Order: sequence, then structure tokens, then C-alpha cells
Amino acid sequence: MTTETNLLIAETDAARIDAYLAENTELSRSKVQKLIKDGDVLKNDRPCKPNTEIRAGDVIRIHVPITDADVLPMPEDIPLDVVYEDDDLAVINKPKGMVVHPAPGNESGTLVNALLYRFGTLSEANGPRPGIVHRIDRLTSGLLVVAKNDHAHEELSKQFAAHTAHREYVCLVHGNLKEDEGTVDAPIGRHKTDRKRMAVVENGRHAVTHWRVLERFGTETLLDVALETGRTHQIRVHMAYIKHPILGDDVYGSPAPKLGLWGQALHGYRLTFAHPGNGETMSFCAPIPDDFRKALRLLNSAIIGTRPPFDV
Repeated sequence: MTTETNLLIAETDAARIDAYLAENTELSRSKVQKLIKDGDVLKNDRPCKPNTEIRAGDVIRIHVPITDADVLPMPEDIPLDVVYEDDDLAVINKPKGMVVHPAPGNESGTLVNALLYRFGTLSEANGPRPGIVHRIDRLTSGLLVVAKNDHAHEELSKQFAAHTAHREYVCLVHGNLKEDEGTVDAPIGRHKTDRKRMAVVENGRHAVTHWRVLERFGTETLLDVALETGRTHQIRVHMAYIKHPILGDDVYGSPAPKLGLWGQALHGYRLTFAHPGNGETMSFCAPIPDDFRKALRLLNSAIIGTRPPFDV
């Protein structure tokens, strides 16, 4: 039977591997336990039991059988903004509106479809999401690193799990923050009543976001945001949690368009990591998209033209 292999680098210690995988993947606990029983879950390349303990940094491989009903991504000729590429990886500036990988309701037109057409061969360590090491939301633009082989994928995944890969964003938020900089340290998990949304919840996963004011406009503020962890919708959830939601965010903020924005004013402008082959530090910067730039002009921003990502 054909299987897909999913790679996971443990970020924290856990008493049981079945509970950890149920919390950190889309698999149910019973499904995880069956996969473990069938020998399809390996911890550091060795079979395990449901109650096997894990430590931060453990490499977990999950082999999931593929059925005929599974939709596998197909190559599609979709333009890509390739910032950098070599034999091991590529850095992509994802446009706002593009979904990262196929899912129910978005089976085509995704970044994965475009990557398969452009590069042909990608890492297989993430099953139906070939090459994808980390993700950003559909209506968020910015930089992603993509793995072309499994070794690169594993090494890059370890960096994201250990928080040695760095991601920086710029965003426009509602209101005028009192301080010039700060940190939001609040756990994130599924919303209690709306499972499509994330929220700050008591038993959520550890999440830390650092922010710094770049420019104030009275009723709006421009922030530089650095992720220490990488939870789903983390910046959007944390900004809403401190009562300064991102402009244009129709899930966690205001649904009404403002300043001509389409989607949330959130852009991943800088990405820094060590090359998985030679360990060299690599850093990339991508300019903010046009609608974000126009919004800043309407606010009479003084920052445009002074520094990346505002200098283009």
C-alpha cells in the first residue's frame, strides 16, 4: 500500500507520544494509536509504543496509508516570485490570496501546485504537502522557505522547532499602543465553540510574539513583529488578544475594508535561517505588497522609502 510520510520535530517534552501527536497533527488519538500498533510511527527511526515518552528535538516520522479518495497535488503553471533557490531549497515570496497547500475546498491553485510545476522534485517528508516546512495564512503575504529534498526538510524543520529560524513581519493594527515595544506570551489553541478559529486558551500550545512600534498614526499603528513560536494564526490571535487587531482581518478584527486593504495588513518581510547543507546564515527580505503600501500612503507614512521592506 502507498503511504505518505509526515515529519515532525518535537518542540517540547511529553509523557506519551500518542497524546502529543493527536494534539500536534490533524490525526485523532485513536488513529495515531492504530498507526503506532501497525509500526507506522517511528521516533528517531525506531518503532515506539503509545506511551513512549518524547523529548524536545526528537524526530518523529508518521507513515499514513494513502487511499484512492486522497487528493494528491498536481503540478500547475502558476507564476511564482522566487527570491532564491539552490539544489536544497527555495525561498518564495507568497502573494496574498494564495493558499499554501491543497485542502478540502482548495484542491488546486495552491503554492504546492505551483512549486511542483516549477521545481518538479520536492521533499516528501510532509506527505501531501511536498516541500512545505512552514506555512502562512492565505490572506497573509510574505516569505517561505521550501525544501527540495528530505535532508533539507529535516534540518530546516529542526531550526523552526528550536526557534533558531527567525521570521519577522510588519502589520497595521487598530489603535495606538501605549508602549513602544512588548511581548505577548499567551497559549493558543482551538476556539471553544468555533473550531475554524484559534484563540488564547488556558490549555493551548505555548506561543510568544514580540512586537515593536515602527510608526504611529493616531487611530492605527504600524508594528514590526517577530515570532518566537509558530502557531496557527499566532500574530492575528495575539494582536486581537491585546485589543489591537490587525486591519483588514475579518476573522479576528474588523470585517469592513479600510484604507483600500484586501485581507489583513500582515506581511512576512524577513526570513533568516541556517542553510541545511553548509550551515551558512541566510537572510532574505521581501517588499510589502501594493495594497499595504497604498494604505501607508493614505496614512501619510514617513517610513516609505527609508528602509526594507518599505524602500521599493
